[in-house]
Amino acid sequence: MKNIIIILAALALTACSSMKTNSDFDPSVSFDNYKTYAWVKQKNTGEKYHLDGLMDQRVRSAIDAEMAAKGMKKVDADSADLLVNYLTKVDKKINVDTFNNNFGYYPYHRGGWAYGGSMHTQTTVREYKVGTLIVDLVDKEKGALVWRGTVADTIRDHKTPEKRVEVVNKAINQVMANFPPQAE
Repeated sequence: MKNIIIILAALALTACSSMKTNSDFDPSVSFDNYKTYAWVKQKNTGEKYHLDGLMDQRVRSAIDAEMAAKGMKKVDADSADLLVNYLTKVDKKINVDTFNNNFGYYPYHRGGWAYGGSMHTQTTVREYKVGTLIVDLVDKEKGALVWRGTVADTIRDHKTPEKRVEVVNKAINQVMANFPPQAE
């Protein structure tokens, strides 16, 4: 009984992590040569404020922390080996589920079908949003994309700034887990 409870608890914990990550890279590139990075310069619109400034700060801070943990040093764009950029997108999805509920029991039948039960069909439609964060690493000298990581998850409304930071840090940690790519 104790083992069943442990297995159910483990399954419940893994079900909470619905983030889907993926990464791709140029196999001809030696990632050991990259030691420094900088952020891609944003287009100058004359304004420093933009609509999602807090989320931008959270994503940049999380990526900076992951890059530092991997031994990468942040420098100015002129002397960087890699340029870092990220993109986000939100897709609306629709989930349609149909359930057939058969209830009732008629034990007194002679062969064939039993009569007396009922069949009900219930259909539910749910619209939800999936957010995708894409992290690109570009070789500054070649001007070529060398690594891309993506993380996607259902968007949930997180009530506190601390929870938002936690979710961003977790997403960036998962997407950057495959950088630098390991030789197979």
